Amino acid sequence: MDLAAPHMSVQAEQTAAGQVLGLLTALVGTVDWLYRHWYLLALVITVTWGAGELVVRRLAARASAQRMALELVTTRHFDPSLEEIFRRGVQLARASTAMPWWAPRRAKTVQIRLRADGSSPLRYRVEGPAGGERLLSITPFGPDITVNRARPIADKPREHVVRAEFILRGRPTSPLREVPLTPDPLQPLVDAVADLRAELDDLAEIRLDIQRAPKWTLRARRLQLMNNARRSERREAQRAARWLRQDAASIEDSLGWQMQQLLSDKSGSGSGRRLVMPPVPRRVEPAEALGKLAEDDHLVRVQLLVMCASNTEGRAQARLAQIQAALDVFGGRARWAMRGWRLGPWRIGADHWPTRRGFERRWELGHCQPPRANWVRLEELTGLLKPPTRSCRLPVLAGDLPTFEFGNPELLLQGIYRGPDGRQRLVATYAEETLFEVGVGKAGGGKTERALAQAIGWAHAGGGLVFVDPHRDSWPRATTFLAHDHVMPRIALIDLNGLGPNPRVSSWNPLGMHHGQAAHEVVEAIADAYASALAWDDANAPRALTILTAALTVLVAVNEQACRAGRPEDQATIFHIRALITDAAFRKAALATVAERVDEETLAWWQAVFPTLPADAFAVVLNPIARLAANPVTRAFLGQPVGVYNIRAAMDSRMIVWVCPGGNGPTDRLLTALLARDLLRAARSRRDTPEEKRVPFRPYFDELITLTGAAPETIAAMFEDLRKYKCHVHGMTQLLARLPQAVRLSLVQNASTLATTAGSRSAIAPITAEWGDDPSPDRVATLERFEHYVSMNVHGRRVGPVQVRGPHLDDVYAAQARPRHVPELERAAQANAQALPLDQLTHRAAKQLGRVTAFLAEHSPAGATTVRLSKENEWN
Repeated sequence: MDLAAPHMSVQAEQTAAGQVLGLLTALVGTVDWLYRHWYLLALVITVTWGAGELVVRRLAARASAQRMALELVTTRHFDPSLEEIFRRGVQLARASTAMPWWAPRRAKTVQIRLRADGSSPLRYRVEGPAGGERLLSITPFGPDITVNRARPIADKPREHVVRAEFILRGRPTSPLREVPLTPDPLQPLVDAVADLRAELDDLAEIRLDIQRAPKWTLRARRLQLMNNARRSERREAQRAARWLRQDAASIEDSLGWQMQQLLSDKSGSGSGRRLVMPPVPRRVEPAEALGKLAEDDHLVRVQLLVMCASNTEGRAQARLAQIQAALDVFGGRARWAMRGWRLGPWRIGADHWPTRRGFERRWELGHCQPPRANWVRLEELTGLLKPPTRSCRLPVLAGDLPTFEFGNPELLLQGIYRGPDGRQRLVATYAEETLFEVGVGKAGGGKTERALAQAIGWAHAGGGLVFVDPHRDSWPRATTFLAHDHVMPRIALIDLNGLGPNPRVSSWNPLGMHHGQAAHEVVEAIADAYASALAWDDANAPRALTILTAALTVLVAVNEQACRAGRPEDQATIFHIRALITDAAFRKAALATVAERVDEETLAWWQAVFPTLPADAFAVVLNPIARLAANPVTRAFLGQPVGVYNIRAAMDSRMIVWVCPGGNGPTDRLLTALLARDLLRAARSRRDTPEEKRVPFRPYFDELITLTGAAPETIAAMFEDLRKYKCHVHGMTQLLARLPQAVRLSLVQNASTLATTAGSRSAIAPITAEWGDDPSPDRVATLERFEHYVSMNVHGRRVGPVQVRGPHLDDVYAAQARPRHVPELERAAQANAQALPLDQLTHRAAKQLGRVTAFLAEHSPAGATTVRLSKENEWN
């Protein structure tokens, strides 16, 4: 036997015990040393944490430098579904992880930026990792949204800046309120920034960072919530047991209980105590305890930062309060609350130490470091995952609709817009984009007043225009504001109403060639005007059109010959068509004079066909001319050889021409048709001028129903063609349905500006239908007087319909009113139109046939029969 083995075993045990004891002694000593030198341990921990934080920040800043930005621009019909919005949220969450493997988690985020600075209602940008650009560029929203690559925004410093970070308050497991899509959940935010003023450098920006939930953080959070729920349940069970025992003891000690025991016949029943069974803690269900954190799917962490700035004290603080109130819309069992502490009237938050520096770093670099309570599901963010939809009422800002500046030739006055803050401003459109304009509404609703305000502003800015008003009411209304020295030399009045005992009338020869017109264009314009006013066409009046065209061709050739001979005062007028048709001698001399200037086919028609026509074939051509001659005003106006009225010259010289036809009867309609067709001819004749040298000109047609009754095809052609020649038509009418179909279709199709006042529902419905019945006909029908709904084109996109108040001349142009200078303006307008007394012009028109006959006698070829003027051919 080995007797040394037990001895060695004892020594080994003693050695091991000594080692353990020494280890414990060393451990205790180390703890004691650390306790006495705790500051060294704190220093090491602080240095290690600081170094790690520095490395993480640098890596995060490096990763953030690779971010990109996209701006989402929607159409007015953007109306996404819940499923489309949810899919967009999934894309955003997925794109937040498209970062290098070494990027810290704070850099793995996608940021939604809602920005307003007074230039647009609410810009919607998405910023995220460069690797997620393709994923973020393809949205599930369809064609009603455009995704554009956006440049970084560099904000200039503002004097007053406020910052805030919002966190979720309430139970961590409770969701935000489910906000419906109609009205738009962004509407409160849009309203909060609607009164931003760019001239004050106002700025408001909301940034929502979305980050996928880290698994280990989520597990730790769930474990904490479960433990809290179990402890809460145990406390509730203990509290219930304690109250149960107290209730049982109080019952047994009561007099009633004791009397019951004495009267009971059961032996020993009075000496026992009631057995109380304490309640068992209820089992905690994970789904109930964890709430929205129970499932991993579509769970994200969010960070909500807000900054407001302005150069005016108090505006930034007020804006932040408005945004805070707007975010309350999303509040339910959980709500967005501003992070910080309040001490009486002071709030310590993101604007103060020690959190301000961290806020600014996250703001500038786009880092996401949300509080641990900011867990949400994508369904809770539905209202913020998309731009404003069609259900959102967007304010009209100066960047959307410019402010009118008196005397600015680039702007056209449209009306008075009242902003969300109650401020009113004159809004305008850009002249180069306002090609055609249509105003509809009941009589007295303010259509003409609005057109006058626009025309007066355009005239003062140096623009040329013609205002055609069959009723003449617009002229005395406008003179007070046009009586300025720089306007008077450019204004002319063509008044055919014949007011007064011996009115002054201007003159126009539609056949005159002294202005250098093309002969075939003059013939075509007059023939088309006749056909339009009298409803002629090749099917129902081919012979009348042929006779009229042949007569016009000859007379225009005569006038061309007279102008070449230096005798424009011997030109024929439209009234000489009768002499050409009914007087054989006059006709023979005219044909002989122009034999070399007209084509052989025309001469052959006069020689071979004309003599075979029956006498009654000419009545349909001569009757309208006879009606024109029967009216002394129109006879004086159209019977002068050298007419002053020249709309082409007015276009090129920026003239302001006021044309007031005498009425809307058959004769007046023919005259209106002649004027309208001449305007169309003159505008088309500008093809001889390079486009860049064409001066913009604006015809204003009041009472389109009257004008189109005379020349429907002409007015329709204006709305279709004149844009090419920088001639932009503005028309006003009470009823679209009363206009001929060709005119109605053309003006609605090409209208850059479409406006309506109140009226009957049936009258307004065609206009609101062009706007998708938003606003509805019922809403427009109840507008106050002078209120308008207007849709406009600005920067190539439609703005509106916007409710504006029609400008009243006495208010808008009060500073330009010159009532004392109105007589001077009247004299200048008549002088520029070379208006003469009616009796003088009538006498001259009566003698014109003799002058033309004498000219033909002098210029007829040798051997031609001398033309003699008989009494029956003379116009008395």
